[in-house]
Amino acid sequence: MIDYKNICLEVIALAKETGQFFLEEINQVKVSDIEVKGLHDFVSYVDKTAEMRIVKRLAEFLPESGFITEEQTATYRGEHYNWIVDPLDGTTNFLHHLPLFSVSIALMEDNEIVVGVVYEPNRDECFYAWKGGSAFLNGNKIHVSEQHEMKNSLLATGFPYNDFGKLDEYIKLFTWFARNTSGLRRFGSAAVDLAYTACGRFEGFFEYGLNPWDVAAGAFIVQQAGGTVSDFTGSGGYIFGKELLASNTILHQPFLDAVKSHFEKS
Repeated sequence: MIDYKNICLEVIALAKETGQFFLEEINQVKVSDIEVKGLHDFVSYVDKTAEMRIVKRLAEFLPESGFITEEQTATYRGEHYNWIVDPLDGTTNFLHHLPLFSVSIALMEDNEIVVGVVYEPNRDECFYAWKGGSAFLNGNKIHVSEQHEMKNSLLATGFPYNDFGKLDEYIKLFTWFARNTSGLRRFGSAAVDLAYTACGRFEGFFEYGLNPWDVAAGAFIVQQAGGTVSDFTGSGGYIFGKELLASNTILHQPFLDAVKSHFEKS
């Protein structure tokens, strides 16, 4: 069995190095450096360079591991271990010089996430967890919010940028939550939204159209911090299922009921 804690500590150091690279490059990226991968989906040499560096180092940590990565600089799948990597979650924010983006790295053993790291360099905040341990922010244990009242809860979400198939349902759900909670926020990095849920800044986070690299690390950190994560039906297929609801556990069922009532027929 591998040492999850030691692996996590190695990943933390790598994530911080990557975050520093982001801060060094943010004022260097030119319009001509930006590529369009799809509708409203952008990438630059920063994403690609960061991912190549991450993949190289992770392969050294765990030579038998494979990779599931956003920029697909590595596509080999390991028999038991696979890294799920988003080198720059919040690329649009980064390209517009908005100070919230992150690096997200998770390790999956067979079908279970066992290590998760999310680093947000602008505030120098590193959220992390490993199997058998707690969840941490910069060395301090974190826990989800203890808020019991939906009306006093603050939620995070993300707006769909290229999958508009459920947009009408989403807008109606957004309106419902706006009327029945203390508010919603949209920061542009699902990994950060999940990390903020893990440390109690948000009571919950929901979004559809997500990819494994957007959610794997952050969702694991939420769970290790005492939270609950599911898809929009309440089941556990959120990593590859394109939709996710995370909460402080206390409010998961009422949040889920609201989501189901808007999406179950879509």
